Amino acid sequence: MSDSFTTHVLNLTTGTTERVVDLTRDCERFLAEAAGGRDGLLNIFVPHATAGIAVIETGAGSDDDLLAALHTLLPADNRWQHAHGTPGHGRDHVLPALVPPHATLPVVNGRMELGTWQSVCLVDTNRDNPDRQVRLSFLG
Repeated sequence: MSDSFTTHVLNLTTGTTERVVDLTRDCERFLAEAAGGRDGLLNIFVPHATAGIAVIETGAGSDDDLLAALHTLLPADNRWQHAHGTPGHGRDHVLPALVPPHATLPVVNGRMELGTWQSVCLVDTNRDNPDRQVRLSFLG
């Protein structure tokens, strides 16, 4: 590919608990190489049917609040038609409708244009699949 488009795959292990994983530093490291100080767009994509990407504040309880809100909206019980895996796993397949599997952010001078408290996060409620990939793509 040309130097105007660069991609990298992060391989993550999220474990067997629901998690919000901050990817901001990974995105910054990727852009330090890929963007080379240029302007463009960063796309973050998780190719899984049971995970999403969120741009939220972390470290002050918002990540736990997000998981609590998802529990309220998507309870882990037997109401789901998609019924394989751990109890309530069907809700994990609905998650990407609320927390999409992608985000696209502006990059100016090689840096993400995030607000003061914003972070790029993987949201993973699927306790059955601890191995995740996140594709980072820069278009300059």
